[in-house]
Amino acid sequence: MAARNILKLGALDATKTAFLLCDIQETFRPHVKHFGEVVKVANKMLEAAKHFKIPVYVSEQYPKGLGHTTQDINLTDAAMVFEKTRFSMFTPELQERLKKDVPNLSSVVLFGIEAHVCIEQTVIDLLSEDYTVHVLADGVSSRSLMDRGLALQRLQSLGCFVGSSENVLFKLLKDKNHPAFKQISKLNRTPTADEFGLKTIEE
Repeated sequence: MAARNILKLGALDATKTAFLLCDIQETFRPHVKHFGEVVKVANKMLEAAKHFKIPVYVSEQYPKGLGHTTQDINLTDAAMVFEKTRFSMFTPELQERLKKDVPNLSSVVLFGIEAHVCIEQTVIDLLSEDYTVHVLADGVSSRSLMDRGLALQRLQSLGCFVGSSENVLFKLLKDKNHPAFKQISKLNRTPTADEFGLKTIEE
């Protein structure tokens, strides 16, 4: 019997992974619950991406009207920052870049806002193209906690892996002997899931 594809079971391989940061724009700060925590997780993932050599793609929803990504997030090392009017991040522009940058792409790690709109529609598009999708429960939010909780439930039922940033980063490490172990452990010193108040995904 053939072994099951370990990446389809939720394992991660840095060489076959991309990070997607969705619409964390300053305009949304007063309206989105836990905005500050989402920013913290985004910065943690951007820093980790450098150690794992994983490209990060950043979308901004209609920046002409809604402004740009909050300055609290350092996008210096992002592979691409792009505008969109579609809610899904999986635009033709992003698809082209992913094919070029990560030709053997298998897994996508997704974080940002809003969970029940842009995140969910991006997940549906990615799953329909047979990518394995990991959504960071401590890295996504919505204006309403009900919308956020229901979105995370739907994403799980669609076949998406819903986990914490720490869960994903240790899956990328795999081994204490990984050269980035110390740096990644330092990033995880304070569990962001606790700051988020996450006890269950329904909250």
